[in-house]
Amino acid sequence: MTRIGVWSVGARGSVATTAVLGALAVRAGAAEPIGCVTERPEFADVGLPGIGDLVFAGHDVRGTHLVKSAEPLARSGVLPPHLPEAFAEELGEVDRRIREGLEPRAEGFSRRDADALEEDIREFAEAESLERVVVVDVSSTEPTPRPSPELADPDLLEAALDAGTARVPASSIYAYAALRAGCSFVEFTPNAGPRPPALAALAERLGLPWAGSDGKTGETLVKSALAPMFAARALRVRSWSSTNLLGGGDGRTLDDPESNDNKSSSKTRGLEHLLGHPVDGPLHIDYVPDLGDAKTAWDHVSFEGFLGARMTLQFTWSGYDSALAAPLVLDLARLSAHAHRSGRVGPVPEMGFFFKDPAASDVHGLSEQWRALTAWCAGNGGARR
Repeated sequence: MTRIGVWSVGARGSVATTAVLGALAVRAGAAEPIGCVTERPEFADVGLPGIGDLVFAGHDVRGTHLVKSAEPLARSGVLPPHLPEAFAEELGEVDRRIREGLEPRAEGFSRRDADALEEDIREFAEAESLERVVVVDVSSTEPTPRPSPELADPDLLEAALDAGTARVPASSIYAYAALRAGCSFVEFTPNAGPRPPALAALAERLGLPWAGSDGKTGETLVKSALAPMFAARALRVRSWSSTNLLGGGDGRTLDDPESNDNKSSSKTRGLEHLLGHPVDGPLHIDYVPDLGDAKTAWDHVSFEGFLGARMTLQFTWSGYDSALAAPLVLDLARLSAHAHRSGRVGPVPEMGFFFKDPAASDVHGLSEQWRALTAWCAGNGGARR
């Protein structure tokens, strides 16, 4: 049996907890894989690893046991109430494989920091007899990194790590460790991860694939379906205003203005591409603790029709962020393992279907992204350098 490791950065967070518990329930026949794109018929003959073949572990800076992480999700309605207790033993096994992660550090990271992360991943792969490991970043949103020489050149990054002065985001140190451990990488957040030139060059040098960034789960998913409709019907969108209310850990993180700016930039980047022209697109993200893991987005679209007729479209999207994101994490782990096995190197733009800000691609329309993803898989995900 093929066993694929899924190493989560932020392994005790809501998204990772939901993904792990969901995979355990699906494997046991206690839940259906609703929301898992790779369970659709289009992927039946691709040869992807099964959800039951995934083995979970990861890094986190929190000491909360996975069962305790799952309990508030069950209370809020994200998870069926009985699941945490029903799979407490299995969650305990995963929790014992979670290792202490890195906090952001103003003075910079060192070789020792990166080596410790890499060794954790290598020990996991060996102990569990895994064919390969996919590292998925589902940690909190970081502020946009400031330019630095070590982010621009892999040799300068190596030198800065040796000196203990690598002033790079924690997500990029995780990406560095993952690549050095021979793993593909998925940047599910707006974080830098493997996107800076130094990390992207390292992935090319080591012959490894990566995908990102910022999982497209809610409001942006709707935008990527609706905006091409306006463009195809030659209706001129004049403004697209968005307000997002969310609670939970993600909302708390985005209450920080710098992290909020990073997330907002990721959410708005594709709208001009989708519409084919610049558009006034004010966007607000507000933290409402009372909402817990739920999020609500309200959008107001002002558009112009024949002879200048002014019209509007409004929609409200309400959902549970973790329940929307978790099946995509499982999809991306399976697809990334397949890309690695198939010899793909560097960013995999065909996985842009899952992201707000797809790497190596300026395609943002959902239908076009779907065609690219399924065509790639139908072609067996062949190597491309």
